[in-house]
Amino acid sequence: MIISDWIHVFAGSFILLSLALGVDIPSNPLFVSRLWLLLAAFVGANLLQFGFTKFCPLALILKKLGVPESR
Repeated sequence: MIISDWIHVFAGSFILLSLALGVDIPSNPLFVSRLWLLLAAFVGANLLQFGFTKFCPLALILKKLGVPESR
């Protein structure tokens, strides 16, 4: 997998996890606190700023870990 694939995996996973832990509905056994929704907001804001600036902190970390940039 390349860097852009990993970014999508991380972003999607963090958003789904924060929604599972932060949405308070009667059938949600995973609810912890509404503050977990801030994580989803942070990931969304980071994706939005990447669209304008093409800067992604996770991409820098993945590059240092040796993840390839292209196939």
